[in-house]
Amino acid sequence: MSDPTRFIRENTALHEPPLIPEIRLHLASEIVPIWQMTEEELEKSGLPPPFWAFAWAGGQALARYILDNPEVVRGARVLDFGSGSGLIAIAAMKAGAVSALAADIDAFATAAIALNAGANGVVVATTTDDLVGIDNRGWDIVLVGDMCYEGPLAARIEAWLRKFAGEGLPVLIGDPGRTYLPKSGLEKLVSYAVKTTRELEDTDVRNTSVWRVLPA
Repeated sequence: MSDPTRFIRENTALHEPPLIPEIRLHLASEIVPIWQMTEEELEKSGLPPPFWAFAWAGGQALARYILDNPEVVRGARVLDFGSGSGLIAIAAMKAGAVSALAADIDAFATAAIALNAGANGVVVATTTDDLVGIDNRGWDIVLVGDMCYEGPLAARIEAWLRKFAGEGLPVLIGDPGRTYLPKSGLEKLVSYAVKTTRELEDTDVRNTSVWRVLPA
């Protein structure tokens, strides 16, 4: 698995996420095999699971909100944190953002993001740096999709995002009610019913909301 781009091309196909038919992504056609394949490689090389191969409900909701409300990102320099497939960054560019940085510590994710951006005719910058805790690098808005699935990670991210919110930087989160979504300090903007698969979720439809992070 030394060539991420080749692996992605060989193990995914272009699909439209259910809530975002305007965007096509390289997604896993068969969920279990690609996850198992990556798990086998994980033991050898420390690769993370292929979160980039799926359009998670939180990302779909936030991307839908951006496309339906382009003024949120129009002319803005956007950070898409924990980008995965790049869906949110791509939606931001389609909605008129001046630039989008898709941040994901998985090199396979950044390879997928490059392929997906090209498939949608937009340019998205990528980074594998762990950005949590850093100061604003000139972003006008921070977008986060479905990152509240693990306790310690969610706590680190929340403190960082609230700092940004306290500085006046808009911060939006898309989340389908994950366990570690903050229980307070959020303003709900909209909710969607997002079609999912029981191979990934415990239901066929997830009620998924877009939240604005409030200052601490």
